[in-house]
Amino acid sequence: MRIFILLFNAGTNDEGLHSLQIGEHNVVLMFEEEDDATRYALLLEAQDFPVPTVEAFDQEEIEEFCQSSSYQCQLVPKGFVPQSDAERLLLAPPETNVEDTEWQINRHPVENQDQDESDSTMPQDALEQIRRQLEGLL
Repeated sequence: MRIFILLFNAGTNDEGLHSLQIGEHNVVLMFEEEDDATRYALLLEAQDFPVPTVEAFDQEEIEEFCQSSSYQCQLVPKGFVPQSDAERLLLAPPETNVEDTEWQINRHPVENQDQDESDSTMPQDALEQIRRQLEGLL
């Protein structure tokens, strides 16, 4: 069956699959209807999430990917009506996003490390002085 999923940075080396973190599980939403996937993508955009692209895939392909990646997948059928708070996430995204997405962690490992001034290689006041000098060159 053909389903629709949400991709970030589609067609690039930095491509990522939209998923929800529910408890300790990452869940990939597979929408039966393209309109439902598009509506969900627009809701993400309205909440200042990165803007995803709606892409069509074979359901088996996504299920195989999820199994090999320790993700779970959830089909959102046409006409789906949620019965619980957890099911409401299948129609309306959460209000917050994870700070670091996997593709950002792999791409910028240094930027994602928690560092305070004592861990940095240069004191903050020295960095500020260099910044002022560079601005003076302009």
